[in-house]
Amino acid sequence: MEIENTLAKNITAAGEKAAYDAACKRLLANKVILAWIMKSCLEEYKTHSINEIAEKYIEGVPQIAEAAVNPDEEICDSGEQIRGVKNEDSTIQEGTITYDIRFLAIVPGTGEMIRLMINVEAQNDFYPGYPIIKRALYYCSRMISSQYGSEFTETHYENIRKVYSIWICSNPPKRRENTITRYSIQEEDLIGQVSERKENYDLLTVVMICLGHADDDNYTGVLKLLGVLLSSEKEAEEKKKILRDDFNIAMTKTLESEVSAMCNLSKGVEERGIARGLAQGLAQGLERGMETGTLNAIRNLMETLKLTAEQAMEALKVPEAEKAKYAGMLKE
Repeated sequence: MEIENTLAKNITAAGEKAAYDAACKRLLANKVILAWIMKSCLEEYKTHSINEIAEKYIEGVPQIAEAAVNPDEEICDSGEQIRGVKNEDSTIQEGTITYDIRFLAIVPGTGEMIRLMINVEAQNDFYPGYPIIKRALYYCSRMISSQYGSEFTETHYENIRKVYSIWICSNPPKRRENTITRYSIQEEDLIGQVSERKENYDLLTVVMICLGHADDDNYTGVLKLLGVLLSSEKEAEEKKKILRDDFNIAMTKTLESEVSAMCNLSKGVEERGIARGLAQGLAQGLERGMETGTLNAIRNLMETLKLTAEQAMEALKVPEAEKAKYAGMLKE
């Protein structure tokens, strides 16, 4: 049996993961899903209905990371997905970063076309080697600095628009399961009392949405919605039923196909993972079986013919490179 080497397995796994991640992003970029996130996490939208947010305040069609980057802030003609601002930031010194989903949103009740730039990231690994919150704050900073030349020029800092970075963590530590945490700039009087207009300093906010299990009191609202949507255990039909019955989300052709696609990819990744595990286990079992057989043969020769371990291994033509291994096993 031919077993995939490490490089081959990594290439296969990377392809599967990329397809699954892309399907997740397409699901999250649906306007009604984004509206649920905005209503639940962003104070600007908490008093507005899901339909109102989706239809009136999300501008254009959100940009998804795998789509081609448009250098202009193009507003798409129609559809449920988003293709708003470009989702790639490039600088000579800092390099290029690509956002999962990025789009523009109108702030309700302002009387003018003020827009928010909101970045949504789906994160599976909560400990990638650095604090995720720092990466989120860095993304906010990049979204603010990237406004130079489009939202403001020269010293017109009054035109800087607020940004959000929203992270959906599907595999957080237990202490953070089923929690939503917001990090923002606050005014604090150290000496005396002043009151600056909030819009002059409230320019960036990070929201961490940490999913968890269903047997938790907090498993409701957007936490349940996203938990169901991104679940690798629930079948597509079950997901669609929960979205319809519990969240009153209409199953449009686009949303229904994205739910099915993600479920199929999830099942495929799981099945191929099991298959690779079985193949690897079989290979390891065969190897261990051969080792055990060789070891028993060495012992039998030593016992019946009164040979030394070295003589027994010579008689069995054990490769020179493996003799030290069997010698060590004989001593155990």
